[in-house]
Amino acid sequence: MTLRDFLERFRPTGTPGASAAGVPADRTAERAAELEPALARLADAQEQAARIRADAQEAAAALRRDAARTAERVVGAARERAPAVRRQAAEPVLREARREAEALRAAGERTAAEIRERAAERMPSLVDLAVADALRPAGGSRGAP
Repeated sequence: MTLRDFLERFRPTGTPGASAAGVPADRTAERAAELEPALARLADAQEQAARIRADAQEAAAALRRDAARTAERVVGAARERAPAVRRQAAEPVLREARREAEALRAAGERTAAEIRERAAERMPSLVDLAVADALRPAGGSRGAP
């Protein structure tokens, strides 16, 4: 009990004048008696809130566990499907690359055929020049030494 509570007991309870018969009022006891039922209900509400929080935490933990298991299954399935998806995604690119390679090969063959054809056309005259060069005397048109 504090000094203030002690002095509160001697505060006048009525109007000034003749003293009334009786004991001074104990305001602390009155307040406690008045607040006790409300505080008891509040304590019940706090206990109920604590139970609700605990239940919610358990439910949240269960949800997290379920979500983790589901995520593991989804990731596992995705990892299993990944090679097939990669092959499927690469197929159009590979098909286009093969088409380009075939076009380049065909163009190279056409160019090689053109070169062979030109070589066949030019070869007789080049052979004649080479033979004439080989048969020309070593000194050529210059005078003998």
